[in-house]
Amino acid sequence: MKSRHVSETPATQFLKRHGVAFEERVYDYVEHGGTAEASRQLGMDPHSVIKTLVFEDEKAQPLIVLMHGDCEVSAKNLARQIGARKTAPCAPEVAQRHSGYFVGGTSPFGTRKRMPIWVQQSILELPRILINGGRRGYLLEIDPQALVTVLGAKPVDAALNHDES
Repeated sequence: MKSRHVSETPATQFLKRHGVAFEERVYDYVEHGGTAEASRQLGMDPHSVIKTLVFEDEKAQPLIVLMHGDCEVSAKNLARQIGARKTAPCAPEVAQRHSGYFVGGTSPFGTRKRMPIWVQQSILELPRILINGGRRGYLLEIDPQALVTVLGAKPVDAALNHDES
């Protein structure tokens, strides 16, 4: 199946400027379908489809968390590891204001505001990942090391264990 070409986004412009190779993966966006729907349509393991989440700390300072599609973020563990008193997901309109992207199309690349980026450390062990390309229904397949080399993402272990609430 030939993939459809999507016009450039701030994310793809950023990656090209930084010499990061990527392959486009287009799927039919489903409201509230999330990474599970994307991985189902693309035939990919949801563990290698990465969510870009905009969180904020107790001072309402925004930050980005990159997490496996089949995992949740433990806000408590994240806060402890980044030296914040607490963290929580931003409201959709606040996330959009910080990132410049619609929720469901948020990419960590080419955001409106520069924010600290934290990546679940096990993502960096994967050979390839799919991550949002800055538009709903549009993922980019890249080497996860690009998250560290071009974004300066710092590893954390903030995946929610199922025994925590």
